[in-house]
Amino acid sequence: MGLRELLDRIGHLVEKGGKYEKFHAIYEAIDTFHFRPASVTRTTAHVRDGIDLKRMMVAVWVCTFPVIFFGMWNIGFQANKAFSANPELLAAQDNWRMALVRMLASFDPASAWDNIVQGATWFLPIYIVTFAVGIAWEMLFASVRKHEVNEGFFVTSVLFALTMPPSIPLWQVALGISFGVVIAKEVFGGTGKNFLNPALAGRAFLYFAYPAQSSGDAVWTVVDGYTMATPLGNAAGGGVKAIAGSGVNWMDAFLGMIPGSVGETSTLIILIMGCVLMISKIASWRIVGGVFFGMIAMTLLLNMIGSKTNPMFAMPWYWHLVLGGFAFGMVYMATDPVSASMTNTGKMIFGALIGVMTVLVRVVNPAFPEGMMLAILLGNLCAPLIDFFVVQANVKRRLRRNVH
Repeated sequence: MGLRELLDRIGHLVEKGGKYEKFHAIYEAIDTFHFRPASVTRTTAHVRDGIDLKRMMVAVWVCTFPVIFFGMWNIGFQANKAFSANPELLAAQDNWRMALVRMLASFDPASAWDNIVQGATWFLPIYIVTFAVGIAWEMLFASVRKHEVNEGFFVTSVLFALTMPPSIPLWQVALGISFGVVIAKEVFGGTGKNFLNPALAGRAFLYFAYPAQSSGDAVWTVVDGYTMATPLGNAAGGGVKAIAGSGVNWMDAFLGMIPGSVGETSTLIILIMGCVLMISKIASWRIVGGVFFGMIAMTLLLNMIGSKTNPMFAMPWYWHLVLGGFAFGMVYMATDPVSASMTNTGKMIFGALIGVMTVLVRVVNPAFPEGMMLAILLGNLCAPLIDFFVVQANVKRRLRRNVH
């Protein structure tokens, strides 16, 4: 007697006893385990991914944690390194942050704890103000429109805070996130309806409204009375030679041990997290690849053209990768699924446009060495047009195929 016949007989007896429903579940489990039907599914007919907006936003938010911790460490490292080289500056610092650091740690640049504590006293207030003001606007619009506050603001808030200079005044942080949330997102209907990246829009607002606190040599260090130019700022004046003259090599820039915005310095950590996001299919590899290869292509072209008066023409592509906010923008900002192109071909064109424009702004425009922010915002504006032409080209191609 085979297993199937035995199960059928037992099932018949159990059914007579009035316990068929309990046995049926056991029968189905055994039958499924040992046998298969003659016809089986051979295509992707089942839902294989439970990703939704909530899980996607939470995943991006979690992938910013390594960037946050390194950013806090680097703020403290740059400050403690300045104190170590100039002990007289330490005595001149008199504010609540310094009092808190003296209670919890010291000022040794070789100590990870000292550096993180120092950096946390600067980054955490920026993020707290960003989150408090931004979530207040989100709740206000949610109550008026009678819908829930979604998890999208978690990503917007942390990305906005990570693009800030560490010494930016907190009232400007409140203004910037207000502009990003209200003007760049909520007036257009909220999450999913904005055509600009809200975090970048708020950052751009601060740059053009208050350039003294968003650019220059004094905003990248938290030490009063001490200025520190970024490698990109040095490059704008003297190219790669100026960067080397400041004591920074490519590996320092790649690892992130340079002054800059809170979360934009460590290309290594950003690329690792970018790989995680692309493997999980949250970030589009087409956009990242488009940005990367667009930057390389434009850099090589300018290297070939050359210039006797502008040393930025000679900067290699691997330096563009590690300077400024290029890596951060490529991984976290350009891949925003709402404000980027939607079609597969459009994503590659969208990314390439950002890469090309970043290099053009950095090299050709003498007034603004950091071009990533403006390039992404330009890409956001062009994204619907890119998708339109991609769709129309596909329609024409199919029409020609059907005619023949």
